[in-house]
Amino acid sequence: MQALQSSSLRPSPPTHPFLKPNTHQFTNVKPLKPKKLTPFISASSAPTREKDPKKRVVITGMGLVSVFGNDVDAYYDKLLAGESGISLIDRFDASKFPTRFGGQIRGFKAEGYIDGKNDRRLDDCLRYGIVAGKKALENADLGTDRDKKINKERAGVLVGTGMGGLTVFSDGVQALIEKGHRKISPFFIPYAITNMGSALLAIDVGFMGPNYSISTACATSNYCFYAAANHIRRGEADLMIAGGTEAAMIPIGLGGFVACRALSQRNDDPQTASRPWDKDRDGFVMGEGAGVLVMESLEHAMKRGAPIIAEYLGGAVNCDAYHMTDPRADGLGVSSCILSSLEDAGVSPEEVNYINAHATSTIVGDLAEVNAVKKVFKNPSEIKMNATKSMIGHCLGAAGGLEAIATVKAITTGWLHPSINQFNPEPSVEFDTVANKKQQHEVNVAISNSFGFGGHNSVVVFSAFKP
Repeated sequence: MQALQSSSLRPSPPTHPFLKPNTHQFTNVKPLKPKKLTPFISASSAPTREKDPKKRVVITGMGLVSVFGNDVDAYYDKLLAGESGISLIDRFDASKFPTRFGGQIRGFKAEGYIDGKNDRRLDDCLRYGIVAGKKALENADLGTDRDKKINKERAGVLVGTGMGGLTVFSDGVQALIEKGHRKISPFFIPYAITNMGSALLAIDVGFMGPNYSISTACATSNYCFYAAANHIRRGEADLMIAGGTEAAMIPIGLGGFVACRALSQRNDDPQTASRPWDKDRDGFVMGEGAGVLVMESLEHAMKRGAPIIAEYLGGAVNCDAYHMTDPRADGLGVSSCILSSLEDAGVSPEEVNYINAHATSTIVGDLAEVNAVKKVFKNPSEIKMNATKSMIGHCLGAAGGLEAIATVKAITTGWLHPSINQFNPEPSVEFDTVANKKQQHEVNVAISNSFGFGGHNSVVVFSAFKP
């Protein structure tokens, strides 16, 4: 879901999870004409990065469920190889749909992470999130029996979803229509509502700190990272599990996006259907999965001897306030959001040399994002930009989580995965999109973009950890 947005100008108390300390917003601001707006960072206030170890936020664990399996290294190896995870749908009969393919996960097993009875009851959206969360904890050296070294009252969970438990919801509606209300499962409401992914994961691991979900369509994961980091920065938590999960690959999910006219219909060649920035792109490809990070204060991570993978420098969220599904033509929301994220991170535009783009393969959205990015970064030749969705499809609320992991892996490995299916590139893109073949690249500062229906923008900033 592609949206490019302008700032949400509404007052919030300083304890709001999306606001860093001492942030102020204003009301009754009249819209400015796009022609006169040129986003900039004032030269009079040079960016400075956070130095307080209590407020520096580091990544100590990563976990995922993807079309390429549940192992982070194997996932990134597949991305580096330029392998497509897109295929014809066989989970249900899709033969009557104009789109009959997607990034469908096959052979998923939760054994060892979810007990058998619950595993049979849970919606896949919940299953993916719980497994990704627990694998992230293992990666952070906080697996079984090792989590005793942390104060669980100061550890929280913030895993969101764009669609929620769609299978459970669809089954409940069908039971009501066909058999009456007495046949609705008692788990219908608990397993369909969007907060339950965070809740069940917290119940399972015993984390008693901040716990809720965010649902901002395809911007969800980045919103969760931003809010989780600010809980840590404000001293409300030492550690947060954050990210997104999604499992909408069912008839009503596919049919709904078909009705929106958002999907590619390249049924004869599904693996080349997701082609961001290609002149012949015809819509996005649905995907599913979960991507989760363990985020904690540098002070806390060092005290427990945690494996520090990378650093979260900052982020930002805002809204286009323009249209339900279309991006702003002037790209103001996205460029403003990127600038705000850099300011929050203490980073100048010149320091950024890698962008993991939202790049869904939609006709309008791809170029709208590029145009917005160009407003911030004046020299495209200095930046490499790639599209994870070209291989795994658009995983909706989980997209930002899976892409954040790809971004961190690019930082730690020094290799960028390709944007595949670059056959006839748009000449106006200008950035090096790492077309069709991986590239070696030492990442200085990276940003990861996610935008969602409703005009939600979110940008997060990562770098290698330097003590």
